[in-house]
Amino acid sequence: LEMPHKANLSFGTTGVVKEITVDEGEKVSEGQILAKLDAPAFEANLRMSQAEYEMAELALMHTIFPHYSYRYSSDQPGVWLALEEAQDNLEEAQRLLSEGKNEEAQALLDMVKENLDKAEEKSQARVWALPLSVKLAELQLDQARAGLDMAEADLAKATITALFDGVVADIMINEGQQLSSMTYANPAIILIDPTEIEMNGVIDEMDVSKVKLGQEADIILDALPDKELNGKVAFVSNAGTVEAGVVFYKTTITLENPDRELRDGMSATAEIIIDRTDNVLLIPNRAIRGSWENPWVEVVTDSEIEHREVSLGMSDGINTEVLSGLEEGEKIVLPPVSQFPFMSWG
Repeated sequence: LEMPHKANLSFGTTGVVKEITVDEGEKVSEGQILAKLDAPAFEANLRMSQAEYEMAELALMHTIFPHYSYRYSSDQPGVWLALEEAQDNLEEAQRLLSEGKNEEAQALLDMVKENLDKAEEKSQARVWALPLSVKLAELQLDQARAGLDMAEADLAKATITALFDGVVADIMINEGQQLSSMTYANPAIILIDPTEIEMNGVIDEMDVSKVKLGQEADIILDALPDKELNGKVAFVSNAGTVEAGVVFYKTTITLENPDRELRDGMSATAEIIIDRTDNVLLIPNRAIRGSWENPWVEVVTDSEIEHREVSLGMSDGINTEVLSGLEEGEKIVLPPVSQFPFMSWG
């Protein structure tokens, strides 16, 4: 028997075992932390990466929505100052014109136009540069995200978590133990799911064609001979292996293990049920005479032994179903094993 859901869990980096949070035999849930290394550098790097990511995210928001940015707001007084100055100069130019000072007024108007053009260019440049600024901020955010992912991955290497719901089968580390570059990858905790068990065996070439996926099987354990177990065929290999001149095909049968009595490594024997018929009349194969096409048996009556033809059905190799020719309760002759003819039924 073998438990298909079995995982040898290990750390992904060197360090000192800081904490083991479970005991052997304890039930755990998927994602639960089982053990940790002392990793202050990884934890500090994660906090730094989280801060850098948040800063990059904020920078992108300020680039896309500049009215939320203090930097943008601090630029606005310069623009408004230029507009206010232009308004004052226009009023002054009008006064000069009214006084007949045309040249002075024209010079002032030229200066107003020049200042407004400069302000417009500065504002336009900011608008044109916005897509590039957004792209740069997005790249910086992606870079910060990658750094955060790397920091999280590094910290995850210093933590062992359960890959599935199961039971801690073995713990092979101790708190305070130093794991070096030669030992950190060794299994630290073995996790199993004891609710499902597989039986791996072989079927010979004479029987493999009769076996189909989903067929039921009766299993007998060497360690628990009185326990009735049932399973189903889950896998039959298409590739055969030769042992002692006989071709075998690897086969897997799945069993349920709700009471968890079954253990990994137990030996077992399975009988796959090819077909099933209930409430049938069976006779030992030794009692059958003749051929498969014309079988007959010897029936014991009150006065003599009667030769009687029968119609046969399925056989398990030991007993055969009688479809007609015999009634329940009738006695038949069972010859000694030494006289049993070599015939194959079913």
